[in-house]
Amino acid sequence: MDERRTGTREQIRKLALELFAERGYDATSLREIAERLGITKAAVYYHFKTKEEILASLVADFFAEVDELVSWAQHQPATRATREQVLRRYHTLLSGHATALAQLLHEGQAALRDVAAGAELRSRFDRLTDLLVDTDAPVDARLRGRLAFVALHMGAHRFGAGNEEARQAALQIALDLIARTPQAG
Repeated sequence: MDERRTGTREQIRKLALELFAERGYDATSLREIAERLGITKAAVYYHFKTKEEILASLVADFFAEVDELVSWAQHQPATRATREQVLRRYHTLLSGHATALAQLLHEGQAALRDVAAGAELRSRFDRLTDLLVDTDAPVDARLRGRLAFVALHMGAHRFGAGNEEARQAALQIALDLIARTPQAG
């Protein structure tokens, strides 16, 4: 029985992510998720009381991976090679299951601004940028650090999932941006 509950929970999360990415967070309802899965709205409520809870569960998984990357990088020397590795690892993190979430996080920023996940996203984005650029660096350097991550997000979803050429171009742009940025640390 627990296995079936877990399976339903994961189906809800998977479909919700697809719908959030395709239609937007605001345009997706719990009723629609239930109908698409062929289950009752009560079954959805059993697992998640609100769509914000669904989003929070999806984002928590992504943030755990980001936190692992941040932890790894904080234990590395503050060198150009480490900064490049941060970008390469984040690029890998955005592939596969995280592509739709990257699309949602990037394109749905306005809708997410008022939910807890939006604030957490900004916090994680700041931590990632801090790995690449000192917090007291000039504005242009901080902007290049942020743009490096934006490029990776755009490459992950903007040109269609699975477009490896776009993903690689985005990685190269991110690396180029960082090559022109004073080292953090």
